[in-house]
Amino acid sequence: MPEFCKVEREGHLTIVTLNRPEVMNALHYPAHLELEQVWNDFDADPDQWVAIVTGAGDRAFSAGNDLKFQAAGGKRGFVKSGFAGLTSRYDLFKPVIAAVNGVAMGGGFEIALACDIIIAAENAKFALPEPRVGLAALAGGVHRLPRTIGLKRAMGMMLTGRHVPAREGYELGFVTALAPEGGALAEARKWAAQILECSPMSIRATKQSAMQGLAIADLATAYKVDYDAVIRMRNSQDFIEGPKAFSEKRKPNWKSE
Repeated sequence: MPEFCKVEREGHLTIVTLNRPEVMNALHYPAHLELEQVWNDFDADPDQWVAIVTGAGDRAFSAGNDLKFQAAGGKRGFVKSGFAGLTSRYDLFKPVIAAVNGVAMGGGFEIALACDIIIAAENAKFALPEPRVGLAALAGGVHRLPRTIGLKRAMGMMLTGRHVPAREGYELGFVTALAPEGGALAEARKWAAQILECSPMSIRATKQSAMQGLAIADLATAYKVDYDAVIRMRNSQDFIEGPKAFSEKRKPNWKSE
């Protein structure tokens, strides 16, 4: 059983809760090892289609790197798949939703930025404050934030380390939707439910095409690439079932194959 996180499966939905509330869900190397396996299992399980990641308690999603553990001589560094086993996982094409229920600082914000959708409670706060403690947001933050909200606005956050409230994050564009205080997970479930109404093959094709296409500067070239998930979608039972269900005026029975 995991020690530093909690994993729940509800049908095709996996909910991963960062579970170190005594340190505001800050993560240390043992937690990264554990979470790497959690995300490996999610990716490999054909019955799990969507994930939500959130934090235990109402104070924090994650305060990021456990600096006290590091200062006490604990092992430093990330695992191969990045902070929380997620930030360097570029081949995960199942959708992941961040339900941010409090502060998301440093690595905590980088976890959220690595997700496809960010749902933030009204009391959530975001920051990349690493320069204030002699570090830098190198778990993807310095690259993902400018790509998400534009260079100048991202620099305004990254070069000051300032705290950005959820509503400003929504206005800047890195928060997908707001929820009442205490309601981030409930709102994330609603978004997950909408995704689960869709073909999982189509969802993966959409995510892979969008994410890998962003790395191609020329739009015409990005359009012509045969993405693996698109090929699998076209060869799947879902590709047949979707139009058939539509014509028969019934809900589709997705097979994820």
